[in-house]
Amino acid sequence: MNMTSTSGEQAVLDYRLSAADRCDSCGAQAYIAAEVNGSELLFCAHHGRKYEEKLRAVATSWHDETARLVDAN
Repeated sequence: MNMTSTSGEQAVLDYRLSAADRCDSCGAQAYIAAEVNGSELLFCAHHGRKYEEKLRAVATSWHDETARLVDAN
């Protein structure tokens, strides 16, 4: 799993989440994947940010593709 940074210095190198991947909290498109206790949890940007502090403390990996949401225009 590709670990990515939320800082502007490191771009997302691997887009592996698609429109078929849905947030475990609300069903919206997932942009964040976290591995916790051997299970992958998927979150939309909103819920990923909401739970990020607690999840990062226990997650063995954190994959963030929220940079895809930035308007390229």
